Amino acid sequence: SIRNKGIIQPLTVRQIGENLFELVAGERRLRAATKLGLKSVPVHVLQIEDDAEMMEMALIENIQRVNLNPIEEAEAFAVLRDKYNFSQLQIAETISKSRSEVANKLRLLQLPKKIKDSLKNGKIQYGHARTILSINSTTKILKMFNLIIKSNLNVRQCEQLVSQYKMQKKEIKKSASNLSKQSKNINENLPQHLKVTFKNHGTGILKINFKSRNELNELLTILLKHD
Repeated sequence: SIRNKGIIQPLTVRQIGENLFELVAGERRLRAATKLGLKSVPVHVLQIEDDAEMMEMALIENIQRVNLNPIEEAEAFAVLRDKYNFSQLQIAETISKSRSEVANKLRLLQLPKKIKDSLKNGKIQYGHARTILSINSTTKILKMFNLIIKSNLNVRQCEQLVSQYKMQKKEIKKSASNLSKQSKNINENLPQHLKVTFKNHGTGILKINFKSRNELNELLTILLKHD
């Protein structure tokens, strides 16, 4: 592109001496220009004296490259956050992205290494990774990832699958809650030495507590009479 159109975006440098400049951002553009035999390149000179500030500026410049994969972006965001004490809002304002986008990218770093590597290599898309992150179990996340790879699911299909999983989980939780309430209601109306525990619909355990051999014999007599 430089051969055909020239350098569209100037390199970023800082002056460190008389007629001496240090490159802050634009290494690949500089290498390409050198390879093409260009005698000069357009630059933007920054007034930066602090080395830490220079590294921060170089990092921000790199984040704004269009060919970074989501994990590389997330790792860069993490450096700004952890090393330079940027808040998510500050990162978002600096690189002209929404705060939610920055937050979502940072969450990618919580994924298992296997999934992060696949995202780096382009085996899955950012949409896949963001969707499965909504699952709270690492084991379930890995199972979902394996299914995505095995079945070659697109992002939309992945979203539908995760939605179905969440609905099933919600129904199971609701069912367990109802059984718990039902068990509580029944136990409140039973004699003190009886207790019912539900396992699932239609099944459960009836426990009989006794405090002595005599009480056990009395209970057995009652049960045998009703056999």
